Amino acid sequence: MSVSEDVYRELILQHSRSPRHFGGLPGATHAAAGDNPLCGDSYQVRLKLDADGIIREASFEGVGCAISKASASLMLDAVIGRSRADFEHLFRDFHEVVRGGPEAQAAQARLGKLAAFSGIWKYPSRVKCAILCWHAVRSALAGEARASTEEGAPA
Repeated sequence: MSVSEDVYRELILQHSRSPRHFGGLPGATHAAAGDNPLCGDSYQVRLKLDADGIIREASFEGVGCAISKASASLMLDAVIGRSRADFEHLFRDFHEVVRGGPEAQAAQARLGKLAAFSGIWKYPSRVKCAILCWHAVRSALAGEARASTEEGAPA
């Protein structure tokens, strides 16, 4: 394992043990639940957007594995202060990286700490853990109440 992989592993463990933005968010303007039926991860994400559509506050609650919890924590760190359009760009970059797509290297360079998940594509069953709360935020921003990692389910 390389030094950078060790650093990334430690970052994921740190955010899993002590997640940022974990808890309720009174007065949320947007919310959605996300479930991964294959492993049992289940989260609720809440957002507060201002009049200009900027995410000013965000939180998540629920239960799940270290990967899903760390992904939610790092994602919310990254999206606070961003617009919906910024979130969509980040969403696409993150998906490209965790799925090991052809543009993953370029996308990884734009992700900052979220690049910690760059090797997750090697473990296909863990990809759904990493993307669960991303889909929940996307659903919340679209006014949908639920998100799922399963094909054909509301996203």
